[in-house]
Amino acid sequence: MILRHELEEAERKFLAPYAVKSADSRGREFNEPEHSYRTRFQRDRDRIVHSSAFRRLEYKTQVFVYHEGDYYRTRLTHSLEVSQIARSICKSLSLNEDLAEVVALAHDLGHPPFGHTGQDILNRLMKPYGGFEHNHQSLRIVKRLEKRYPEFDGLNLTWEALEGISKRFIDAENPLSNIPDRKYPSLEAQVVDFADSIAYNAHDLDDGITSGLLNMDDLGKLALWRDAEKELKSKYVNLENKLKKYQSVKNIINAMVTDFLETTLSLLRKADVQSADEIRAAKKPFANFSPEMEEKNKELKKYLYQNMYTHRRIQRMEFKAELQLSQLFAAYMKSPKLLPEPSLNAERHGTLERRICDYISGMTDRYAIEEYENLY
Repeated sequence: MILRHELEEAERKFLAPYAVKSADSRGREFNEPEHSYRTRFQRDRDRIVHSSAFRRLEYKTQVFVYHEGDYYRTRLTHSLEVSQIARSICKSLSLNEDLAEVVALAHDLGHPPFGHTGQDILNRLMKPYGGFEHNHQSLRIVKRLEKRYPEFDGLNLTWEALEGISKRFIDAENPLSNIPDRKYPSLEAQVVDFADSIAYNAHDLDDGITSGLLNMDDLGKLALWRDAEKELKSKYVNLENKLKKYQSVKNIINAMVTDFLETTLSLLRKADVQSADEIRAAKKPFANFSPEMEEKNKELKKYLYQNMYTHRRIQRMEFKAELQLSQLFAAYMKSPKLLPEPSLNAERHGTLERRICDYISGMTDRYAIEEYENLY
């Protein structure tokens, strides 16, 4: 059996000097005995995977509501894709894969039903009561709302996991806020942020083509798609459209990851970074695309916004989402006893408005639709 202290020793031996080492963790809010064969970050990962909030991601929208079809990405499959990309990058940069996996799997826990539309709606409804932001809600879930241990609320994750999940650099609950001259999270957390962007741009292309909202002939306007097609044509002739789509998206992910690796490694070497705290105290983040890839990525994002996210079919889904979430919020505000008892009686978690927001944001798309139909 490989014991924890042996894994910690392997991290010191094989990881880069600027990687976060599990043995050097700043610890947890509530002290716990260490595990015999799992590192601190491995325990964090397991706690996320076994959480209720993680399971609910299966029926939370990425772009398409669950009843649009089984093929499309959900928050759960997106989180798994982000984790895979982040681990691949961390392996190549000699960073801590376990920490990156924790942050990747937890980064969308706070997303409400109906994707970014749900976040915008809840933020508007909660504006008089402190607003709503999904990264902050993810932090709230792992620190307070999950209840799995008799001794404390939340999952009692490590400081480094909370730092990465927060993402917000100016936030009273972000662990970085309590350390002077620290501006950025660990490089592992920065990698997850870029892996998130790479994953959702690529799989939104995939889902957009499959749904018929995007046309592969029209995608030739994009530099990233043209580069991917050029690579395909050098290897294959007369590929069927399904394979062409898969291979093109794969090539786009590979191109973005390769560019990110080369650019980030160059910046690290140039600055001769020797510790994780140097990453946090830097004047600008070390994780980055090259200027050329950044322009190509912006072009892709703009295209997706104009041709997919504002499409009539998506707008219809968003219209229904706004109606349903707004009416649910109004119903609970008018008659709080419609809330389940654990939410109604959890005064320690904040005001009634905040508890209503917690309850709605924790809903899956399916449950929100059913609850709306039950009440109205």
